[in-house]
Formats: sequence, structure tokens, C-alpha cells
Amino acid sequence: MPRHPKTASRMNSQSLAPYLFVAPFILSFLLFFSYPLVQAVIMSFQSVLPDNVTFVGLDNYKRLDNESFYKALYNSFRYTFWTLLVLIPLPLVLAVFLNAKLMRARNLFRSALFLPALTSIAVAAIVFRLIFSELDGAIMNAFIGWFGIDPQKWLLHSSLSMFALVVLATWRWVGINILYFLSALQNIPKELYESADIDGAGVLGKFFRITLPLLKPITIYVLTISIYGGFAMFTESYMLWGSRGSPQDIGLTMVGYIYQQGFQYFDLGFGSTIGLVLLVITLGVSMLQLRMTGMFGKED
Repeated sequence: MPRHPKTASRMNSQSLAPYLFVAPFILSFLLFFSYPLVQAVIMSFQSVLPDNVTFVGLDNYKRLDNESFYKALYNSFRYTFWTLLVLIPLPLVLAVFLNAKLMRARNLFRSALFLPALTSIAVAAIVFRLIFSELDGAIMNAFIGWFGIDPQKWLLHSSLSMFALVVLATWRWVGINILYFLSALQNIPKELYESADIDGAGVLGKFFRITLPLLKPITIYVLTISIYGGFAMFTESYMLWGSRGSPQDIGLTMVGYIYQQGFQYFDLGFGSTIGLVLLVITLGVSMLQLRMTGMFGKED
């Protein structure tokens, strides 16, 4: 029996509906991710200079064997390591305190800790550059002066400048991570804590046996985006040292190196090569931590 035309058209519209809904994502993915990625791969084998594009094979990859690249790679790994060491446990502990019923003015503290995320990073970096100034009257030098420590040239030494970058990252991102952990904490059933109280569990026992295990998914998520944020850091370093760059490349990061080579020296081919290497490194580190935490390659 032939189908009624209206029934057939309705079935066709239902079968096309899912594709119409996902079409904007697919188009934006192809336009803003896939196409630039393919172009970057092609450009990495070319010398792309103003009015001069030539195929150079693997020459751009051979050029990676230089001191500036290794310095940028070292700085990015070091920055990512220290930010992970701070921006995972600190927001988690603060979120637990802010989620406690006995905590007074919880909404006030939540707003105050989240406010830096709404601040322009350009403005914040300028303020931090003044805080970590080498002048004797700068806030940090005045602070350490109370403990009898001589004024420091914070942005002229490798270790001190990394400390300044990590403090800036902590100030900016701790509120965001607190929000993630708070949302997960509020989804933990209260009955679990009530049962633990009946069993005589203490505060630390409930934290390590109930809270931490149930926060594992959100912790892995925060860890993943923090790894990406660490390797993608650029604006903070650029605003602290300016377009001239940091002395002896103490603040040079991988993204900063891409900007330097691609847009300051107009060598887009070499800049694309650095970007692809950074992409592979970031994916590799992310996959490694997902496998170590049991979220990737988990056997049934």
C-alpha cells in the first residue's frame, strides 16, 4: 500500500531534523578548526613570508633545535606544573569551606573569589606589574621588607618572575575552579554524610572517603582544562613584559614564541610549525593524565 504524501513528507522532515540541528556545529567546526588546522600543517612545510611562499620541506622543523624554543617549552611546562599544583587543591579546599553550612557570609566570599574572573586580564596584568615592580615602594617589596628581606627585581629573575605569573594565574582562575567544585559538591547526596556521622566518621574521614572520590570526575575535568590553560598562556606574560619580551626569555612561552615568530618576524611558516608542536604536546599530556586517572583507555 503506497504511503500518503503527507506521511512521507513528515517522515522525511523527522529524518532531516537531527542533521539540521547539528549542522551549525559541523559548519563552525570545519570553518574555524579543521580548515585552519589543515592550513597550519601545509604552512609548516613552507616559508611563508610577505609576498613570498616557497616549499621548504622539513626545514621549519629542523629550526626548532634552538635555545629560544627550548626555553619557551621549559617555561610552558614549568608554568603548567606550578599552576596545576595550586589551582587544583586550593579551589577544592576553598569550595569545601564555602559549601559548609557553618560558613558565614558564604555568598559574599563566593562573589569576592569569582570577581577576578570578570576582570580584564590586560588591566589585571598591568596592576600586577606595578605590584611586582623592582621599586622599593612596590607592594611586594614593601611586604617582604617587613620580614627583613631586601627588595627584589621580580620580573628580571627566572624564579621570581615565574612566581609572579603563578600568583596572577591563581588570582584570576581560582574563582572559576571553585565554581566547578561547588557545583559538584552540591550534587553529593547528603544521606552519605548522615550515614557517615552515624558510623562515627570524622571530618577528615568524610572528606577523604566520600568527598574526594565523588569529586573525581570534576577534578579530572578541571585538571584537563588547566593543562590546556597552562600551555596556552600568553596574555599574562605579554602584558607583564610588553612587546619587547622578557630579559633572557625568562617569560617566553610557547604561544608567545608563536606570536613572536609569526607576527613580529612575519615568519608564518615557522610559527605554524611551533603551533603544531604545541598541539601535539598538549594532546599528549592530556591523554597521559586521562589514562593515569582511568578516564581514557579504561578496560571493561
